[in-house]
Amino acid sequence: MDNFEPTPNRSGMIWNIVSILVVVTIIGVVGFFGIIFFNPYSALNPFPPAPLPTLQTYPTATITPLPLPATYTPTITIQPSATETQLPTWTAIPSFTPFLIESAITPPGTQATSSSGMPFEATLTHVGSTYYHPDAGCNWMGVAGQAVDINNSPILYLTIHISGTLGGKFLDYYSLTGTAPNYGQAGFEFMLGDKAIASSNTLWIQLLDQQNLPLTEQIKLTTYNDCTKNLVMIRFKKVR
Repeated sequence: MDNFEPTPNRSGMIWNIVSILVVVTIIGVVGFFGIIFFNPYSALNPFPPAPLPTLQTYPTATITPLPLPATYTPTITIQPSATETQLPTWTAIPSFTPFLIESAITPPGTQATSSSGMPFEATLTHVGSTYYHPDAGCNWMGVAGQAVDINNSPILYLTIHISGTLGGKFLDYYSLTGTAPNYGQAGFEFMLGDKAIASSNTLWIQLLDQQNLPLTEQIKLTTYNDCTKNLVMIRFKKVR
């Protein structure tokens, strides 16, 4: 019988060596990245991060107490007491008298008008405007007043229409009762100019309801070139 020697398996040895090299390579790569992960500033890292800035340090402050003079004596400063200032006293504004005058005791210069069939009548008085506009003096002219019911209670939000010519100029204004409380709770006011101008029946005024239906007829007005009569006061009162 012939003796046969086994032929070594060379291909198996090669694959074993390749496997060992792969394992060693993997271990080396893992170790390489592990070193960089735990120490980014390692020399093995080809892309190290920028170095951290160096914190600036300051010298430690030394507090040196200031010595007191040898003959130091504390002094007490007395604060001055506050001086109480008295508040000015309040002076009540007197009520406007002409609106409280009944027709039986109407003063001279007062004109009472009655519109036939209309629910309101008007009482007109010429006074000086300095009581309501003291700063303007004689440089003011206007028409003002209020509207009340049968019981002399104020009626708000009625329309006042004044129109016509004054000093050669055409005027056409609207207002509401209650917009000028200086003349009463249902007061109104029209400024007609900056000086007193005389006119006769060239201006008229009319009271309207909230639907612009007339509550009086058109009432003709007379104005004077007089600083004591530069305000026409009109009191509309419901009579029916």
